Amino acid sequence: MRKGLIAAALAASFATTAMAADAVRGVTDSEILIGTYTDLSGVTAMWGVNNSNTYRMAFDEVNAAGGINGRKIKYIVEDNQYQIPRSVQAANKLINKDGVFVMVANGGTPMNNATMPEQLAKGVANIFPLTSARSMYEPFHHLKFGLAASYYDQMRAGVKLFVETRGKKAVCAMSQDTDFGRDVMDGARDQLKAMNLAIVAETLHKPTDTDFSAPVARLRDAGCDMIVLGTITRDTIQIVSAIRKIGWNIDLIGQAASYDEAVAEVPGGATEGFYSMTPVIFVAAHDTRPAVKAFAEKYKKLFGKEPNFAAQLGYTGAQLMIQAMKNAGKNLNADTFVAGMESIKDWHDIFGSPAMTFSDKKHQGSNQSFLCVVKGGKWAAVSTSSVGY
Repeated sequence: MRKGLIAAALAASFATTAMAADAVRGVTDSEILIGTYTDLSGVTAMWGVNNSNTYRMAFDEVNAAGGINGRKIKYIVEDNQYQIPRSVQAANKLINKDGVFVMVANGGTPMNNATMPEQLAKGVANIFPLTSARSMYEPFHHLKFGLAASYYDQMRAGVKLFVETRGKKAVCAMSQDTDFGRDVMDGARDQLKAMNLAIVAETLHKPTDTDFSAPVARLRDAGCDMIVLGTITRDTIQIVSAIRKIGWNIDLIGQAASYDEAVAEVPGGATEGFYSMTPVIFVAAHDTRPAVKAFAEKYKKLFGKEPNFAAQLGYTGAQLMIQAMKNAGKNLNADTFVAGMESIKDWHDIFGSPAMTFSDKKHQGSNQSFLCVVKGGKWAAVSTSSVGY
């Protein structure tokens, strides 16, 4: 009898051990737990709120249709207020307390860079962060995936386009003295080098700087025929306004961080004619294509406002996530999910974005960009054909 009890206890122990070995964090027979930290109340809340809204909308849609291979998605969003300490705190909660399967659309370059080491060490994939920095997919890691063209890609494509098609030869630059600004400028420098050119003159500024009259005068004296900007929203508006104020009609080109409604809608038309490269054209607000129109109408009904560019990015990212989890099959784990992502080829969203393709050597969906310009206080696509370098 004693031998029988020992045998039963051992069998139970082995069964428990086997179950633990088979368990996948954040995945049960009925549920998939996905987490996000993003800005819901800070300086970039217009991006974080709208982006996470559409991830939730897409996940709710797939849940209403029966889920993914029998599982429903539970989505948890934490507010990082675009601050590194709050991001670390939020990531710790999502990874160690909630036990999420993957993290998606985490907001901010320095925030992702700060949290990714522990996240990846715990086997939690970082999918489509809400930033265009190259560090989101480089160096290559099997658990890191970027959605679209990086700031580096965008600027390389833009410089190539202006030099080849508009005859620019004296390219100058104004950028933030930050990791973001350096990423943008690396793209400009590398593309110019590939075309046997170099930046003629360059100025750097802090994100908090507000007076650009002296840097603008310096570049005008340098004889520039084009200026590339490693700037975001506020400094883009101030620099473009300072240049137009002195009557200097020079071509200015930014990237996705300056592709913002606030830049286009500056009173008095100060930013009219300003260019930006963007990985995705914002079309949701007034597009008449049935799928896009349905998306915009549903978003407005759910959240009481029109979807913005970040909302559109979120919906695209969510659809790719859903496809990857479907591809993984019933046996969903980190390896099958990665394989599911890597099996996506030539995928198109409803908005007309560049085709997305992943592989076991490439974890960036696309490096193609579109050239847009401020026209009549709104962003307009110069061409609906994307370009690369």
